[in-house]
Amino acid sequence: MDIDARGPRFGAVVTAVVLAVVLVTGSAWLLAWQTLAFLFGAAGGVSRSPYGLLFRKAVRPRLGPPTDFEAPEPPRFAQTVGLLFAGLGLVGYTLGPDWLGLAATGAALAAAFLNAAFGYCLGCELYLLVRRVAVRAE
Repeated sequence: MDIDARGPRFGAVVTAVVLAVVLVTGSAWLLAWQTLAFLFGAAGGVSRSPYGLLFRKAVRPRLGPPTDFEAPEPPRFAQTVGLLFAGLGLVGYTLGPDWLGLAATGAALAAAFLNAAFGYCLGCELYLLVRRVAVRAE
């Protein structure tokens, strides 16, 4: 079942803000929260992530009906990629080296910002690339 394309973009806006605050403050706790949010999105799909639930309960009822839908698999894969980068960032912020925390969090922020500002989902594009390569390899 396809999902409202505005949901993942809303999640990207919230994610970008959270990750920007992490970079400014160096808060490992806030990055741990974001890592958990990515985990829920990767495990249950973006509609079951904390930001997806917030979108569905508080934002979507205030918007008109959706006109653009997308398959749930690419955004879910993007959440998995985000989980990987946030996890690396968390390791850097808690165990070191500090540059790992900054670099991984910065990379995740860049991807979230591209989705939030321009609707370009790097993780989704990576999903499509992996699928194309997998089909050609068969």
